[in-house]
Amino acid sequence: MSMKKAAADTLFFLRAWMANPLRVAAMAPSGTALASLMTSEIDASTGVVIELGPGTGSFTRALLARGVSEKNLTLVEVGSNFACMLGLRFPKAHILCVDAADLSAVDTWRNGKVGAVVSGLPLLSMPTAKVIAILAGAFSHMKEGGAFYQFTYGPRCPVPAAILDQLGLRATRIGRTLRNIPPAAVYRISRESQ
Repeated sequence: MSMKKAAADTLFFLRAWMANPLRVAAMAPSGTALASLMTSEIDASTGVVIELGPGTGSFTRALLARGVSEKNLTLVEVGSNFACMLGLRFPKAHILCVDAADLSAVDTWRNGKVGAVVSGLPLLSMPTAKVIAILAGAFSHMKEGGAFYQFTYGPRCPVPAAILDQLGLRATRIGRTLRNIPPAAVYRISRESQ
């Protein structure tokens, strides 16, 4: 991405954050090092990938670079300005302008073909019931062996152990990058039975 486009994305993101800091929760898009780490276990063989809160598309570009077909991407973005931008940038992707907590009601993936969910959502700033709805909805569409990827700026997994236990899930930290502002860690959340 060019410096000019990166600066425009940062400004766009900053304006969205200023308008609604709890929903956007970050002042700038994720950097390339974090995007690379978030997508490190995903490739073309993963199949369908859902991205939650793609913003300006940092993780989306990394997924495409790893060989995921644009037509196998579903970008779930509640912000209509971001959703419009994503539709222009990624015209072959499926764009859903819905709240990620409503995923269980979306019947697009009832065939269980989702191989991965990549989340840019600020789970730490969300109520417990919403986090449960997001995870339960995501796993209701996930094929066996699929995983949910979440990053955090905090010192531990952003999904509390009690929620993981309640949903039959486990979290594994797959890495950390200091080359992001702020530094971030990435967790793979999968079914306990895997």
